[in-house]
Amino acid sequence: MQKTPIILAKPPTDRPPKPAAAPPTPGAPLPEKPIVLMKSREETRPSATGDSVAATPSLPPPSLKVEREGARPTQPVYQIQNRSMAPTTPSTGLDPVIGQTKLHPPERMKHSIKLVDDQMNWCDSAMEYLLDQTDVLVVGIIGLQGTGKSTIMSLLSVNTPEEDARSYVFRTQSQEIKERSGSQTSGIDLFVTQERIIFLDTQPILSPALLDHLINNDRKLPPEYNLPHTYIEMQSLQLAAFLFTVCHAVIIVQDWFTDLNLYRFLQTAEMLKPSTPSPSHELSAGGSGSDEGAEYYPNIVFLQNKARREDFCPRNVKKMHTVINRLMNHSHLKYKVAGRL
Repeated sequence: MQKTPIILAKPPTDRPPKPAAAPPTPGAPLPEKPIVLMKSREETRPSATGDSVAATPSLPPPSLKVEREGARPTQPVYQIQNRSMAPTTPSTGLDPVIGQTKLHPPERMKHSIKLVDDQMNWCDSAMEYLLDQTDVLVVGIIGLQGTGKSTIMSLLSVNTPEEDARSYVFRTQSQEIKERSGSQTSGIDLFVTQERIIFLDTQPILSPALLDHLINNDRKLPPEYNLPHTYIEMQSLQLAAFLFTVCHAVIIVQDWFTDLNLYRFLQTAEMLKPSTPSPSHELSAGGSGSDEGAEYYPNIVFLQNKARREDFCPRNVKKMHTVINRLMNHSHLKYKVAGRL
């Protein structure tokens, strides 16, 4: 049953008298009336551009409707406006090539940070470096244990071979870890360059060191896994499927040519890859309207880290291309390129 509201107020006889308004002074300027600017939501709606946006609260317009008792109070309306329209944003110069405003470079990083830990959980420390922008290039890497994945990613990002390996942005195996056949990287490490390139270094796939650590430390497995090696294999497939989904290019590192089990692993990860539609700019570049809604697949680069001199012979390079074409014949991964070695 709805209760009748009771209004408590003093009678008119008990109210204090209102002070009389002072007469205006001759020659004094009259007070200006306040100017109220009101806009409808349709006028403040932002245009569909790729600019970053910022939320600014604005007071709701006065309403003549009386709120019912027990109804939710009126909340402030948050209107979205372009950050470039804010007066506090410093103006940047225009790029003479493309004629657009230059974007600020990302925050400079001194070393890599953890994006996904060894339990396959997201780390909040990396979220501040992931901007809501699409003008980035994402490069990932996959390989077995000890193939030099962290070294390759460090050299591709900011380091040089002349520098000390201990100063690389991605930590490499120390001598102690090499002696006990351990693994340095766990989960996924992230590094963003000033050129807006995101490098993702991953833990080794099918790693015997991780399996040994899992067995000797009696770590509790998730309920859906009964055997440790099954858990390590599924964890490796999840990492590979994640890279196939978010990366523009994925580097496949191997010490020799070639490991057939590695190609079986890639094909299995491709089948487990989540469905991801191709970006609109890729579909427009293809020029075919029938490819609308096509599945996205990254570019694959096969890298032989410990190549010998005879491996660069044109005849051997042609054999390698023939073997890869036969093994990846039914794959949708983009491993074919226009140019060759």
